[in-house]
Amino acid sequence: MSFRTLVSLVITICLTILIVQNTDEAVFTIFFVPVKLAKVAVLTSASVGGFLVGVLVSRPKRRKSNDENSPISNVENTDPRRSDTLSDEDREYIS
Repeated sequence: MSFRTLVSLVITICLTILIVQNTDEAVFTIFFVPVKLAKVAVLTSASVGGFLVGVLVSRPKRRKSNDENSPISNVENTDPRRSDTLSDEDREYIS
């Protein structure tokens, strides 16, 4: 078992124990309105919301395929019939 899986399992078990032990109702103030809710509902919704935020934040960013810093997009290709990506300066240096 990897370290990440083990930590996730321990956090899930602790969170489950915490939620199961707090089943009584309490008064919560949500946007300045007092609401009587079960602690289970509040803890569960906060846990699910935190999980979703964590998933969204940890996703890798998508890279644009036509990036401005890409060496292919910076080449000035004057003749559209050319299939290579060498500039005229590169062509002179090689020959």
